[in-house]
Amino acid sequence: MVTENPLLIFSGRANPALTESICGYLQIEMGRIRLGSFSDGELFCQIEENARGADVFIVQPTGPPANQNLMELLIMLDAFRRASPARVCVVMPYMGYARQDRKDAPRVPITAKLIANLITTAGAGRVLTIDLHAAQIQGFFDIPVDHLYAAPVLIEAIRRRGLERPMLVSPDAGGVERARAFAKRLKLDLAIMDKRRPEANRAEIMNVIGNVDGCDCVIVDDIIDTAGTLVHSAQALIERGARSVSATGVHAVFSGPAIDRIAASPIERVMVTDTLALSDAARSCPKVEQLSLAVLLGEAIRRIHEGASVSSLFV
Repeated sequence: MVTENPLLIFSGRANPALTESICGYLQIEMGRIRLGSFSDGELFCQIEENARGADVFIVQPTGPPANQNLMELLIMLDAFRRASPARVCVVMPYMGYARQDRKDAPRVPITAKLIANLITTAGAGRVLTIDLHAAQIQGFFDIPVDHLYAAPVLIEAIRRRGLERPMLVSPDAGGVERARAFAKRLKLDLAIMDKRRPEANRAEIMNVIGNVDGCDCVIVDDIIDTAGTLVHSAQALIERGARSVSATGVHAVFSGPAIDRIAASPIERVMVTDTLALSDAARSCPKVEQLSLAVLLGEAIRRIHEGASVSSLFV
């Protein structure tokens, strides 16, 4: 049954290009909203059209600068909650603070749960997201969560590479399930990097599990942050006889020296999605290729709005 509530899609300032692409797929105009900052840095929001009784979708990844983008999302949610819509759904392609999803040391926070609480309290009735750092983070929310995967887009990009002897590589033990799913779809073998992380944003490659000699290796990762793990993995693969190294990543955080590291590395191509907006340096890097998820997100939004099944998109 198709809902009679109008569909409105609004964008925060984190990734307006993605929102424009989604609206283009759905053939609707982007909702009008005014966002800005006061002189002291506080954020301002005003909805510039009637949202009463509407099905509202806010597209806002909470990537870098994470604090500003998260706060902007919360302020937008509060504004819409007071505008009497029928429902507000947060489209958060990338969830910031999700990597702190458990207590792995004494007296540390679980920020993924904190963010879930903030978004729910601010007024969200549903969340649509892409490749959470850990799938169980869905359970941190007390509202429905539609957790989609970028795998179909990335798998097709790997096929287009036309590699002669492709082999997929998981950058660590935690990513084996993701890389194995890619390998099963592509009917390829899988290698695993034995990684140690002595501290945050620093990784050491201890060993490569699997024979990569003469192979065109494709590293399958979810978040590429400083690219330290990615570059060290590529170097280890080349040292063990790999003919070439490419990589895929869902969320291109690319913080700090990431682009410089990628540019200076033996990696031939890094294929990432548009869950996050790329910096000027990343867009100008010839090794970085960005793939759009607008069709996937747009179709999910359409089905949620119409009350249709979204389960066929969970692949």
